[in-house]
Amino acid sequence: MSDRLMRGPLLHCLAEPDKDAAAVDYRPDALLWLQHGKVYKMGDYESLVHELMPAQLSQVEDCSEYLMVPGFVDCHIHYPQTEMIAAYGTQLLDWLNTYTFPVEAHFKDPLKAAAVAEVFIDQLLTNGTTTALVFCSVHPASVDALFKEAQKHHMRLIAGKVMMDRNAPSEVLDTASTSYLQSKQLIERWHGVDRLQYAVTPRFAPTSTAEQLAAAGRLLAEHKGVYLHTHLAENIDEIKWVKTLFPEAKDYLDVYDQAGLLGKRSVFAHGIHLCDRECERLATSDSAIAHCPTSNLFIGSGLFPMARLQNHGIKIGMGTDVGGGTSFNMLQTLADSYKMQQLQGHNLSPEQSFYLATLGGATALDLDDKIGNFAIGKEADFLLLDPNATDLLKFRTGHCKDWRDLIFVLQTLGDDRVIVQTNIMGIAQ
Repeated sequence: MSDRLMRGPLLHCLAEPDKDAAAVDYRPDALLWLQHGKVYKMGDYESLVHELMPAQLSQVEDCSEYLMVPGFVDCHIHYPQTEMIAAYGTQLLDWLNTYTFPVEAHFKDPLKAAAVAEVFIDQLLTNGTTTALVFCSVHPASVDALFKEAQKHHMRLIAGKVMMDRNAPSEVLDTASTSYLQSKQLIERWHGVDRLQYAVTPRFAPTSTAEQLAAAGRLLAEHKGVYLHTHLAENIDEIKWVKTLFPEAKDYLDVYDQAGLLGKRSVFAHGIHLCDRECERLATSDSAIAHCPTSNLFIGSGLFPMARLQNHGIKIGMGTDVGGGTSFNMLQTLADSYKMQQLQGHNLSPEQSFYLATLGGATALDLDDKIGNFAIGKEADFLLLDPNATDLLKFRTGHCKDWRDLIFVLQTLGDDRVIVQTNIMGIAQ
């Protein structure tokens, strides 16, 4: 792969803004120099231009009208729910029975799974998501289809077969033993292939017996480096249900903890209604929470207490949670998060939002050594954003005072039209 050279404004995070005042690196005239799909050099254009050969100077791409940023990281999303996005009228438990389970039952068919996987990956890339942690369905064919589609784009993707052996229609159930064996086979087939990684994926505690959760724990213990991906404390009725199903557990998180499911690569979606003990345990186990504001608002689950979880030191990434979430677009997801925090008296800064969607998401997924910013040697998954993508944006961004004002306007008014180019390993998609 030949060098790629790009010149223009560039923005990325070096650390978490809420913890480090110097965390954000903005360069109004940067040179991004890529080699073999990775960041070779990055700095101010004037400081690097002398290192270019005359022939290279003519190859520099003019990106002065755009903003170069790292690709977005989606820490929680369901690909089988793509066709039921924007389903009307229910809250979580009714929503699962009314919409989710009937749709997911069709993913036993490899052709169906492949067709939806193609649409799903296309939507991720169209919206600037370059890495995602994804729920498949209970059927191994759904995992194979998604990984094959992601592989075509050389995309970094983490996914897994849902494990659920009770409290759902038979068409979407497995057993503790079959879920273990099928997951093991999928891990052996896909984990570590190209940029693909596997996530052990019990849907949530109410649809798994203690035996199945223990099987999930065995998979994690036997296959170092795989992920754990599930739901936690999304809905008040869900929490009450968990208490009746697991009366011996201290709380919801303890159900997972007893099965050995917490750790550095464990990502729990939602975490809206957590007690202090659960927050402390998430922090000490280095587990992460995927914050899904669009879904939380749409399904009516509650308001995510971001400041509280930050005070406990919990890693947080952003999730669109399609199809409970109503958009694949991370900018729209950040807009909902800002509004959600405003309702709780917490100002979510534009730079912290940007961090959560990029380096923060990478950190939540234990991938911050590979993606999340333009540090030398990182994989070149990045975007070109157009501040003038719509007439309103062009008018509004013309009045922005600085980069901070600009990214807030993009987060608030932006959508997929802002994403001019999505690059995977330095190649435009």
